[in-house]
Amino acid sequence: MKTNRVDVAVIGTGTAGMNAYRAAKKHTDSIALIESGPYGTTCARVGCMPSKLLIAAAESAHVAQEAHVFGIHLTGPLRVDGGQVMRRVQSERDRFVGFVTDDVANFDARHKIRGRARFTGPNRIRVNDEIEIEARSIVIATGSTPFIPSTFESVSEFVDTNESVFEWPKLPESVAVFGPGVIGLELGQSLHRLGVRTTVFGRSARVGPLTHPEMQAQVQSVLGQELNLQLETKVVSASVQNGRALVSYLTKEGALKEASFDRLLISSGRRPQLTDLGLETTGLTFDTNGVPHHNPRTMQCGSSSIFIAGDAMNEHMLLHEASDTGRIAGRNAAMYPHIEPGHRRTPLQIAFTDPQIAMVGPSFQDLNQPLIGRVSFVGQGRSRVMAKNKGALFVFGEPGGRFLGAEMLGPSAEHIGHLLAWSLQQGLSVEEMLDMPFYHPVVEEGLRTALRDLDRQIKIS
Repeated sequence: MKTNRVDVAVIGTGTAGMNAYRAAKKHTDSIALIESGPYGTTCARVGCMPSKLLIAAAESAHVAQEAHVFGIHLTGPLRVDGGQVMRRVQSERDRFVGFVTDDVANFDARHKIRGRARFTGPNRIRVNDEIEIEARSIVIATGSTPFIPSTFESVSEFVDTNESVFEWPKLPESVAVFGPGVIGLELGQSLHRLGVRTTVFGRSARVGPLTHPEMQAQVQSVLGQELNLQLETKVVSASVQNGRALVSYLTKEGALKEASFDRLLISSGRRPQLTDLGLETTGLTFDTNGVPHHNPRTMQCGSSSIFIAGDAMNEHMLLHEASDTGRIAGRNAAMYPHIEPGHRRTPLQIAFTDPQIAMVGPSFQDLNQPLIGRVSFVGQGRSRVMAKNKGALFVFGEPGGRFLGAEMLGPSAEHIGHLLAWSLQQGLSVEEMLDMPFYHPVVEEGLRTALRDLDRQIKIS
């Protein structure tokens, strides 16, 4: 068996793996970059980009349907060509994936190894039982995989996840979405707006990521006006009946109900892809999810020369966070044993629902009784002009005037979320944020209203 000796081995070429490789390469040319699957990040292939393409199609359909609000009446019924929708999603998705694969193609060919990696010791990896790699340090960037409950094993031919839904040749007539998290809400609302009969099931009463009780209630109310949300339900069984998937479930009142669907979209979470990696040979210790204990600032696993990054960390990683962790892991792996904490950016999460959802900084439930400034978008000027006057923004602060974060449901949340994340990362006080320019009429005037409310709370605290 051939043996390679390198300074750094990186397992995985997703966002975290690619950034780990780039960071390590700044310090050493002795690298092994190992990949067993297709090149191309989760974001480009099955995540952010194809989902936004589907959302864009849904937004176009919704604008046409709602044009009458402005006195604009389209002649004839709206027709959605589901095949054409999916063809555009796939062609544009492939274009984005092409950019990523072009990046990998430009990596040094001497560094790339195709095959499945498995640890055979703390510093040894075997690839396809053909190559033994001895590495001074190793980065685990193997990503994550969708979790499919065993309840759906009997109807597996009807089951989709975000890794298969974008391969549909056309839109189905009906879909059940299991899991009202960000992915489930984005895809569920999009499919509904494209004419697919959609039901979203949830085991708990929670919808989306917002944690303040009032904000959570708003999400349920606003999205529930459009979507068929079946919350606090338990799936009892799933079977095949007349060429469709029949789902039996208990409602929150305890009633047993049945419904049949063409497709079942499972969006109930992802798990780190760490099985069959041979981690038991490394001497590491693990949490209850089988993830190696690690330092989230250095990415180092215990005191070892093994580092972990991206979705493999089981932290519900977003692309920019996966990029950060990969960069930190790659740098520290190359410089081992000289390890430094790396810079991780302010938490920012956005859901591209309508209205959009944004979270900045720690969630409300993770803060210790913060002061709260509020604004409703129901009466906010620009929001009413656009007929997008739904939702609210809560901004959080502390008595000394420091801004702590925010939770939002409303128009332009993707942009307001960025302004707030930049402010938080720069350490701006609420007063300093209010000194910034606000144009008229813009949705950001709603942000100013919320900050003024928070400033009042600070001054009387």
